[in-house]
Amino acid sequence: MKAIGFHTPGGPGVLTVLDLPTPQAGPGEVRVRVDAAAVNPADTLVRAGDVDLSAMPGPYVPGMDVAGVVDQAGGGSGFAVGDAVMAVVVPDRPHNGGYAQYVVVPAGQVTRAPRNVGPFEAATVPMNGLTALRALRVLEVGAGSAVAVTGSAGAFGGFFLQLGLAAGARVVADAGEADEALVRGLGAELVARRGPGWAAGVRDLVPGGVGALADGALLGPAALDAIADDGAYAALRAPGERGTAPMPRPAPRGIAYRHVAFHETPDVPGGLRALADAVEAGRLTPRVAEVIGPADLARAHAAVEAGGVRGRFVVDLG
Repeated sequence: MKAIGFHTPGGPGVLTVLDLPTPQAGPGEVRVRVDAAAVNPADTLVRAGDVDLSAMPGPYVPGMDVAGVVDQAGGGSGFAVGDAVMAVVVPDRPHNGGYAQYVVVPAGQVTRAPRNVGPFEAATVPMNGLTALRALRVLEVGAGSAVAVTGSAGAFGGFFLQLGLAAGARVVADAGEADEALVRGLGAELVARRGPGWAAGVRDLVPGGVGALADGALLGPAALDAIADDGAYAALRAPGERGTAPMPRPAPRGIAYRHVAFHETPDVPGGLRALADAVEAGRLTPRVAEVIGPADLARAHAAVEAGGVRGRFVVDLG
């Protein structure tokens, strides 16, 4: 099968077309014929060597979000050949990333694709959606909660915003002038202008500060002033990792620090089903920045690393 990956970590230019054995589904697994694979920031970390790959032989195939059709179903998987699905992929075995014509995943990492969108839109949902659900759980967001999210115009931030609103929370979004219409189109009613005065803007909207904040934009210490005493702060990367600033220790005003990752989700199958239902009900909006061919993956990686992408690049592998 054809895949796009690399032999040695490096810049976007290390990505190349690979000819790899077609994987086979075992018991409890499904093989997906991939129509679309989303490009996530995590993929760029894998490609750049910021993720330890020493336990796996190369070459390496990034990609953690796919949509396509089941073309091989292992015993007990609960799926049938021909099912339209979306899946979250953990590249924890050789050649097992999503930038490939076929990928094998445990059945618990697969769900039916939302019926009201195509594979390009469906491929943007699993990982970012699960991460947003995990953040909502870790921050104990529910009806009546006052929370904020940075990076609201991005994929994770937009999902957190919409899922938080669906849970009955008051969600303060951030937006630059160019993104305000987009963020309000996702349902935000409380919007603080992004920039140096953002935290003060949050407190203007929620006197005393929000009880929790999901920092999709990795603002780090600059976001803490928006949070109330004894509140909680959650980020997608641990403080001090690439792209993040060290956080003050001890945390000020009793604020609790949290790190969120989709693979910590206790019920991945249930989460994926909930995301598909939310898309079908119009509570969650998949956003495709651009559909690209495999030859454009290096350009997409460079754009994601530069920041400012709205939605997700999606690779057409059909």
